[in-house]
Amino acid sequence: MSAVQSRATLRGRTQTVAGVIDPAAVGATLLHEHVLCDIRPPSWPGLDTPAGQVGLDIPIENRFAIDYGEIQAPGNLLLNQTDVAIRELRKLTAVGGTTVVDLSCGGLHPNPRGLAQIAAAAGVNIVMGCGHYVEEYQDPANQQRTVDSFTREMLDQLFVGAWGTDIRAGIIGEIGCQSPWTTLERRVMAAAVQAQAESGAALTVHPGRHPDQPQEIVDFLRRERADLSRVIISHIDRTIFDDDRLFRLADSGVVIELDLFGMETSFYKWSDIDMPNDAQRLKMLRKLIDRGHLTQIAISHDICYRSRLVCNGGHGYGHIFRNVVPMMLRRGFDQSEIDSILRMTPRRLLTFV
Repeated sequence: MSAVQSRATLRGRTQTVAGVIDPAAVGATLLHEHVLCDIRPPSWPGLDTPAGQVGLDIPIENRFAIDYGEIQAPGNLLLNQTDVAIRELRKLTAVGGTTVVDLSCGGLHPNPRGLAQIAAAAGVNIVMGCGHYVEEYQDPANQQRTVDSFTREMLDQLFVGAWGTDIRAGIIGEIGCQSPWTTLERRVMAAAVQAQAESGAALTVHPGRHPDQPQEIVDFLRRERADLSRVIISHIDRTIFDDDRLFRLADSGVVIELDLFGMETSFYKWSDIDMPNDAQRLKMLRKLIDRGHLTQIAISHDICYRSRLVCNGGHGYGHIFRNVVPMMLRRGFDQSEIDSILRMTPRRLLTFV
């Protein structure tokens, strides 16, 4: 099947790891999660357990220490248990969640067959991402590849099958950038824009941690003629902390994603910043809504640690539905606003155009 034929087939539809579905079935959606992934930096140690580390299990007495950086636990960054994922996602469906977007792309050890198995057993839609994460995680051979090479790869992942399978991606991303971003990362991003144009898929971006980098990426995407209304800029709740930058980014037309809900500690192991809590995240959302940006908002958890799973004492994939939505209602959000954020915007973005 050619790309042109595939795009015609997908237009107006949503593509999950189980196949193409009507967008009406997307329902309440988490747009940025990881179900199966290995997000350990390549420079980190393996899964052995020398003094001062813990292995794959997350002892309940160590959970806070692991999350707060007192104990290094490489296994905490590995989600590879399908049986655990099935149980965790069943907890999501029990509180009203319908669809999860898994953005474990190149460098994060994507597992399409595992996702398909989990989706079937848990009764949840899983939409899989494609493309490549930040340079540190990429295959060194990618240094020699062209923009066109990356574009063809992403189109194949959307139209033919991803990562050696016939299971297809339904969104591009999360395309990774550092701050400052590298030549390779710019090349992959340019390819993602081409793949967006040729496929009609939405594009999710992982920006670097400098507060100016989301805008730098958006300016690059504009020059590359991306459809900014179908670009999601992730992790804004760990990146932008002032209204001027936030509003300028929103004025570009991109979707602003606050996707670290459930992380209620100011400590953030990857950078020296003060993380907001969920109440502060809701204040950011209210500012955006009051300024007219309701249809440009997405929220999620970005779960990629074992310690955030319910079985390890964490909040799990259902936290937004169990705890955040009721808090939104108490804080004056109306149901139509909540439905826009959790249903209508994800449905729009997950529908091929």
